[in-house]
Amino acid sequence: MTTQLAITGHRGLSAELEGEVDRMIRAAVAASDDVVGVSCLADGADAVFAQAVLDAGGVLVAVLPAVEYRASLPEEFRPVYDRLLARAGRVVQLPFVTPDPHAYMEAGKRMVDELGESASLLAVWDGLPGRGLGGTADVVAYARSRGVPVTVLWPEGAIR
Repeated sequence: MTTQLAITGHRGLSAELEGEVDRMIRAAVAASDDVVGVSCLADGADAVFAQAVLDAGGVLVAVLPAVEYRASLPEEFRPVYDRLLARAGRVVQLPFVTPDPHAYMEAGKRMVDELGESASLLAVWDGLPGRGLGGTADVVAYARSRGVPVTVLWPEGAIR
């Protein structure tokens, strides 16, 4: 049976925290059979998840918030983004040109809406309120409002 997982999570994680998150994400992906992973491919949790899905032999669905999304990502991350995007089994390009909080929120909603039965949202989230529209807290709230199960992955005692 195919398991669908989507990811939302913080960006700008320290190398140590990203390593812990990587282990947590890989464990969650490994617990799923025949996984389809939905991600916006941002640096941080999104990219870690996308790579874990591919490494597990799953199918990656990329949801791109805006046409100019790549340019908004850190320059040193863009080769990773390009590699993950090239390996995506399906790409969903949203109609926004500029990546902004509204586009990010719509991308989060689209990821959740892409999920069918036997699906859940993984949230690399410290549990704190969002710093602006379209962040992890908002996507978690949207998923919960739609009845999508949310699994929070955050190392105990970690500070962002």
